[in-house]
Amino acid sequence: MTQPVIVTAVFRIRPESREAVVAAFEPALTAVHEEPGCELYAMHEAADGSFVMIEKWESEALLDAHGSSPAVAALVGEIKDHLTAEVSVLRMTALPMGSPGKGAL
Repeated sequence: MTQPVIVTAVFRIRPESREAVVAAFEPALTAVHEEPGCELYAMHEAADGSFVMIEKWESEALLDAHGSSPAVAALVGEIKDHLTAEVSVLRMTALPMGSPGKGAL
C-alpha cells in the first residue's frame, strides 16, 4: 500500500488580481475534487495576500496524473498573468505523532 502524499502549493499574486484568481480557482477545485486519488484539495489565503493550496493525494502516481489534468491546465492558463512568482510546490509524507486524528493529515 502506498503512503498518502501531502502537498502545499503557494501562489503569490498581484494584489489587484485577488478576485480574478479566486474566480479561477472555484471551478478548478470542483473539478479536482472529482479526480481519482484526491483526498483533500483546499485553498487558504495567507496574511501576506498569497494563496496556499493544501492537498492530500492517495499516491504519488495519482498526484502526478493530477499535474497534467485538464483542470490544472485550465487553471494555469487563467492565472499565469496574475502571478508575481513561480508557484512554490512542496511534496511531503506524514510522520504521524501524538493523537491519530490530530498528528497527521
